Amino acid sequence: MNLHESPRLLIGCAAGFSGDRIDAAGPVVDTLIARLHSGPEGQRAFLIFETLAERTLALAQLRRRDNPEAGYEPLLDAMLRPVLARCLAHGIRIVSNFGAANPRAAARHITRMARELGGDAPRIAVVEGDDLSGPEHRAMLHEALGAQMDGLRVVSANAYIGAEPIAAALDAGAQIVVCGRVADPSLTVGPAMSHFGWRADDWDRLGRATMAGHLLECGAQVCGGYFADPGYKDVPGLEAVGFPIAEIDADGGCVIGKSEGTGGLVSEATVKEQLLYEVHDPAAYLTPDVVADIADAEVRALPDVEGADRVDRVELSGVRGHARPDRYKVNVCHEGGWLAEGEISYAGPRAESRARLAADVLRKRLDGLALRVDLIGALSILGDDAGRALASLPDAGLRDVRLRVAATHADRTQAERLAREVMALYTCGPAGGGGVRTALTPRLNTLSCLLPRDAVPVRFELLDAEALA
Repeated sequence: MNLHESPRLLIGCAAGFSGDRIDAAGPVVDTLIARLHSGPEGQRAFLIFETLAERTLALAQLRRRDNPEAGYEPLLDAMLRPVLARCLAHGIRIVSNFGAANPRAAARHITRMARELGGDAPRIAVVEGDDLSGPEHRAMLHEALGAQMDGLRVVSANAYIGAEPIAAALDAGAQIVVCGRVADPSLTVGPAMSHFGWRADDWDRLGRATMAGHLLECGAQVCGGYFADPGYKDVPGLEAVGFPIAEIDADGGCVIGKSEGTGGLVSEATVKEQLLYEVHDPAAYLTPDVVADIADAEVRALPDVEGADRVDRVELSGVRGHARPDRYKVNVCHEGGWLAEGEISYAGPRAESRARLAADVLRKRLDGLALRVDLIGALSILGDDAGRALASLPDAGLRDVRLRVAATHADRTQAERLAREVMALYTCGPAGGGGVRTALTPRLNTLSCLLPRDAVPVRFELLDAEALA
């Protein structure tokens, strides 16, 4: 069978971030199985979970410090256990970055899970090389970041690596590929490279598969989540929103749909919004696999598949690809002091005036702390840390106001002052304050840099089932 005769590849996504819904995978797997049974011989299906964000890895590294067997996606068991046996039984392979800071521990957990479900241990590969958190990498990071690295207490450092080790692991027979920090679209590009046999410099095809992966990577967003706006952009059944499934052809073109029997919708509008999500330059979307170009992309709604249960389908075409960057992006997360927060409510006549007076009391009492003040219900999202927007907003006479104050400081003792002063407002502040809540949270700050590709050796390893037991 030549490249153009290869059946379309099915890839379903069951998570768009760490903390996403844990019941998403079931309908996706049901739909994949149904399409495999009704599709052409040789058709393959993959299930991906995208569970990392910019700071997720730092939090995972902190968990691993406390427990060497932790540091992977906390919801791994809840997300994967309900569908693992069916995926293995029907040949649906699984690719995810839920390994986070500890891919090998995640692989061990999946092996235990499979055996508890009564099956054999699956063939699991781990992709490594992204983790640059160790002391052996400090000099390289310091060279890239210069004086910004001086005195930092690094929590995590990770390169955004690409699809090649994923594809190689699948070519070696892996049923499940567990990654740490790979670029989100690479979770889709890797299976496509393996299935269709694409070269690593087949830029147009890689560019198209990258944008298919970009549509999948945020889970329900392309199916109406993070899209709905009542009366303007209505989405039916948002409480049971479906998760996306892509059909990718041998040239990288894709059709996006969703799991059957679910709410939400896939439309030209949802696809266009997700296509542009987090894209700085539509003609040059940089990933470790390719520079994707959607300047001439076209989005077209297709008729529903006959007999399907309201599965909307939208085709993406016209995507191009250019040679990939010669450097990897690296995020370095480091300890950033303490965030102190306090809230108190005021209600009834002149509530807003009392909340403003309480904020003024705190400013005068907390000398040395730069306070951010929000009046939740009046101005919070659009306010700036310096308070200029709030100061310019006239008192609107609101009768139900929640005052929030926050400050950061390198010294925990200084940050703790805020909580004490907010609590004291019960009797030392304006009339009628109530419902105080305070929190003190260690902060994580982020720096980014670029490193040459040859400075970040990536690899996969197909793990021995007995060693994982």
